[in-house]
Amino acid sequence: MRILTIRPHHYRRHRSFLKQMHHLRAAVFGERLEWNVSITAGEERDQFDGYEPNYLLAITQSGLLAGCVRLLPACGPTMLGQTFPHLLETGSLAAHPGMVESSRFCVDTSLISGREGAQLHLATLTLFAGIIEWSIANGYNEIVTATDLRFERILKRAGWPMRRLGEAAIGNTVAIAGSLPADRVSFERVCPQGYRSITQLNGAPIGSAA
Repeated sequence: MRILTIRPHHYRRHRSFLKQMHHLRAAVFGERLEWNVSITAGEERDQFDGYEPNYLLAITQSGLLAGCVRLLPACGPTMLGQTFPHLLETGSLAAHPGMVESSRFCVDTSLISGREGAQLHLATLTLFAGIIEWSIANGYNEIVTATDLRFERILKRAGWPMRRLGEAAIGNTVAIAGSLPADRVSFERVCPQGYRSITQLNGAPIGSAA
């Protein structure tokens, strides 16, 4: 399994993978979790995909998408700032240049891509490691996100506990906002065996996990 980092100026080059990503998001958030999301032609998108985010994708050896996450600088438009400010204790996000927002994290658990120690899906740990490494490489030391109790438990099991930024809100799921450190200690805790560092090749960030 490998990590593919897609920057805005590489969207066209990787449009096939991005199409797989939007289909996976529709299946996970719309169908499985039954979130109130917008799905068109089997693809889930929202306004934040229009702000030129970076995407990290976990790709299997056979070329299938195993998981994905979206990353946006917290000083610009974010889901926490615009869609979920009620999850924040102060009602606003105290963004700084070292903060990045992670959103739309999901994994295709139907793929037989392995579990680390029979606990967490390999794609999940690979993406966790990729997020932290990408953040450090791009000058970020804090990752914020809006998520739910299920994912908060997954983070804790991975050794990357989240610090809550406010009270939980109850809807069709229990939503929470939280902050995660982007540092070497956290990277080493979540990093799955065989993970290989994200590197630069011809100006395009790529990486892989065996």
